Amino acid sequence: MVCLIALAVFPAAGAAQVAIGFGGVAYDPNQPVEVTANSLTIDQTTGEAVFDGNVLVVQGDLRMAAGRVRVLYSDSTGRNEVQEVVATGGVLVTRGADAAEGGEARYNVATAVLTMRGDVLVTQGGTAVAGDQLVVNMRTGNGSVDGRVRTVLDTGGSE
Repeated sequence: MVCLIALAVFPAAGAAQVAIGFGGVAYDPNQPVEVTANSLTIDQTTGEAVFDGNVLVVQGDLRMAAGRVRVLYSDSTGRNEVQEVVATGGVLVTRGADAAEGGEARYNVATAVLTMRGDVLVTQGGTAVAGDQLVVNMRTGNGSVDGRVRTVLDTGGSE
């Protein structure tokens, strides 16, 4: 598990960016995905499936909980592949001991990039980072928190 936070803080136009590691590098996008929800609506004309109410998405050690999850499909290859997953309503994403929460999460399947927005809080062990946006490459575990970044670093000093 990669548990690196606050590797660097870069000022950017009144905001800051903190580089983080999220969940390590063992993510396997080919694992089966299990979705549990109170209801499912499928719209064949828009290529969209909507899971509503207490949604839980699990793939290996990656878990996403939200009030609503929209799955957008691409028909360009004729195989109806998942293009993007959009979660709203108190989103919590966990991978191993790492966790991130925010108002909205978007996962781009092709790039394996997870973007969370809206009062984002990332916790890794005793370390926490809060900001406006989290962007994580799920293949590498590399990511950043942008915006007005606030952090508490676990120095391991007091017991």
